[in-house]
Order: sequence, then C-alpha cells, then structure tokens
Amino acid sequence: MKFVFLFLGKTRNRYLDAGIRDYADRLARYAGVELVVLREKHGHRGTDEQILLQDAEQLLARTPRGAMVVALDPSGRQPDSEELAQLVADWQERGRRQVCFLIGGHLGLHNRVLERADLVLSLSRLTFTHEMARLILLEQLYRAWTIRAGHNYHR
Repeated sequence: MKFVFLFLGKTRNRYLDAGIRDYADRLARYAGVELVVLREKHGHRGTDEQILLQDAEQLLARTPRGAMVVALDPSGRQPDSEELAQLVADWQERGRRQVCFLIGGHLGLHNRVLERADLVLSLSRLTFTHEMARLILLEQLYRAWTIRAGHNYHR
C-alpha cells in the first residue's frame, strides 16, 4: 500500500516540516509514502471562492488515477486511533494500492474536492492550521500501523 499526500505550498515552520519528515520516514517502514508539495498559484488575488476552486483543480489534477481519495475537512468522519487503524486494515484487505490524502490550504477544500473524495476525514473538532494537520495526519497514520503491528508506541 502506498500513501500519497498532496500539500498546497511548502511547510513554512521548520519544526513542523521536521516533524512531517520524521513521521513520513517512520510511516515508510510500513507503507510507501509520497509527499507532493504543490505550488500555491493563487497568491492573494481573487475571491475566496476563486482561490478554493483553483486549489481544487490543482489537487484533483495531481490525484493519482485509481487511488482512493481521502479529503480532510472538519465536516468529515472523526475516528479515534483504533478506528483509523481498522480503516487502514480494511483498505489493505480490499486491495487498495494507493490512498491519496488531500489537505487544503488556509481556506480549506472546495466542495468539488469533497464530492470527489471516497472518504472525508476530520482529525478533530478542534481547528488546526493546514500545516499542523499535515503533521497530525502523518503521526496518526503511523500510530495506526503501530496499533496493527502490536507495538508499544500507542500505549
């Protein structure tokens, strides 16, 4: 199984970037990991709707064909760590070769992305920056694999 993460823009905070890379490396022990940083094209021009639509077009264009698409959005399903581990196990049992995670920019994701997603996932009822969401998602996926493997990391 391979996880593809599509990020809009570089992670600006060095400590978050270091954490993202650390958990990507840890996760790579269990599954393929590809971090794709897409260039933010919109700058500060246009309405929020125009920016969201431009971001959506870019994310959807780079989504691997045939991949399961998981979009992160506050309206999504909120599994706990054990439930996420079970989701990952289910994906693997169903033969999912690629799972692509889409995280929006500071405005979130356009409805077009949410409609395309096979699963809409929420990390918490709390609000995180999109850069923090990257780190939290990677850590939780690593945790899911350690739960499945019976390692002490989760305890």
